[in-house]
Amino acid sequence: MALRTIREMGDPVLEKKAKVIKEVTPRIRTLAEDMLETMYETGGVGLAAPQVGILKRIVVIDVTEEQNEPLTMINPEIIEQDGEQTGYEGCLSVPGKVGEVTRPNRVVVRYNDLDMNEWELEAEEFLARAVCHELDHLDGHLYVEKVNGELRDASELQAVEDEEAGEEAEAGAGEEAGEASDAAEEKEQTQE
Repeated sequence: MALRTIREMGDPVLEKKAKVIKEVTPRIRTLAEDMLETMYETGGVGLAAPQVGILKRIVVIDVTEEQNEPLTMINPEIIEQDGEQTGYEGCLSVPGKVGEVTRPNRVVVRYNDLDMNEWELEAEEFLARAVCHELDHLDGHLYVEKVNGELRDASELQAVEDEEAGEEAEAGAGEEAGEASDAAEEKEQTQE
């Protein structure tokens, strides 16, 4: 296995449609392994072959925190979708930036595994978002085309999220203190 170079926005390969894979050769297997290693090494949750300069219809995804449930999808296509979710996305091909994107909340994707067996996967929420994001790459599209508003610096968003988390923790501590005070008051009243 080897790390692959990730192509960044502006590279023409990211604007091209990837080709269908007709058979899984040793080179395709090596590509899948390299893509997983590259995705894990760079902290991503998904990677499409065009992002490493290969115009083939293959993506790898792993949205688990432990990074231990990799999905390798060959010739994937969304056959069903419904619902809606809006959230921030980033991309290894657009480093340091994030943008708010609306995607389906649920998708069913049909794909082949590395033995060319056909599968269908129902994906919801974050996994659905990752599937949609990666499949866009196979058709020459980046998430920046779908951003609601403007791209933001990832560090700016992280600072806002950290601040909000701190406020929530303070509010939670305040509520707990208020509940403890109410309980003490109640106990005092029953003792009278």
